[in-house]
Amino acid sequence: MVLGAVSSSFSSSSWLMNNSVEPINCSLRSRTTLPSMVPMKKKLTIIRSGKAGQWLSTPEQDSKAEIIDFDKSKVGVKGLVDSGLKKLPSIFIHETIKNEKKSEPSKHQVPLIDIGVDGATQDPAFRAETINKLRDACEKWGFFQIVNHGIPDNVMEEVIEATIKFHEQDPEIKKQYYSRDTTKRVIFNSNFFLYNTSAATWKDTFLCKMAPVLTGWEELPEILSVMEEYGKNLQRIGYILYELLSESLGLHKNYLRDIGCSEGLYIKGHYSPPCPEPDLTLGSVTHTDFGFLTLILQNEIGGLQVLYENEYVDVPPIPGSLTINLGDMFQLCTNDRYKSVYHRAIAKDVGPRINVASFIRPSYGEGFTSRLYGPIKELISEENPQIYREVTMDEYIAYYTSQGLDGYAALPHFRVENK
Repeated sequence: MVLGAVSSSFSSSSWLMNNSVEPINCSLRSRTTLPSMVPMKKKLTIIRSGKAGQWLSTPEQDSKAEIIDFDKSKVGVKGLVDSGLKKLPSIFIHETIKNEKKSEPSKHQVPLIDIGVDGATQDPAFRAETINKLRDACEKWGFFQIVNHGIPDNVMEEVIEATIKFHEQDPEIKKQYYSRDTTKRVIFNSNFFLYNTSAATWKDTFLCKMAPVLTGWEELPEILSVMEEYGKNLQRIGYILYELLSESLGLHKNYLRDIGCSEGLYIKGHYSPPCPEPDLTLGSVTHTDFGFLTLILQNEIGGLQVLYENEYVDVPPIPGSLTINLGDMFQLCTNDRYKSVYHRAIAKDVGPRINVASFIRPSYGEGFTSRLYGPIKELISEENPQIYREVTMDEYIAYYTSQGLDGYAALPHFRVENK
């Protein structure tokens, strides 16, 4: 591929980086109550230029054209950087970030828990202490970090390296995987919500489906072969975490596994190259995850932040650690006892920033049984009445994806009073 050709395609009339017309912004709908984080949609207004009789397209039409051009190029943000990009294209500019007031780093720290895989499973006293720490973290934060989880350091390093190699390989080879068809085992694209968001984020992503193994699945690309070993380790940790979390709720240790929470494993490898204007965009917008359990591996660049007590707290990339966060379905099933919280990733002028997010959740979609999930009966009482109705993973995901991210809260839609 000739990168110069990519550059020229982005300087066409659909890209208004140097256009003197100022886009007009107005809020079309409130997506969240978070202060100073409400995305702004572009107003549908015809703008007339200074020359008589000459009309420009609407900002929304221009934005759509830019998005289509970018998606068709199949090079992602890595391709933009390789083409010599110095100024951020308008589709990546987040007005809320552009106008966000800078503040001192939060003094809060994300809980760090030693789950001591052997100790947590064999020593009753250590297990009880670990369960108490997990309960406290899930009730207050919905986010925590774990160490001594048993994944060898060299495997974690190889996962980071494989993610970098995949995204930095020959663009023509990488293009073979470029797709928005999530029924495939392996796909690559830039911004899964590219067509349903107020602004694009500064990252490219590959998705690997690891479990359950389906007949006819293609092999993983050789460059991502380490994901097989990593996936087995993640499933082992997932089993342990679901046992500990079940007990933390006063349930039998196999409860969450028995209802299918650990059936599926999906790995996303996010890659964010150095951004020319990091203060204008994000690596990931403010959002919650829709599933049950997410396990995150970061490289040394960091950038992940979690919203806690109305301020963003940095999640440091502690060597050898994994970051865990609960998803919406976990909050739904625990009837709001455990939290699914907003988080985001900031853009950096250094990189690449690597974030490998692995989702351990029920299988869904064609070929899988649509299990109903609702508040666990043992957690409902007169003092704690049922908050949410029952819902399948397919229904929840369909609604969640239809709304996009950008800080939109999907859970309230499934409250009993909205049935």
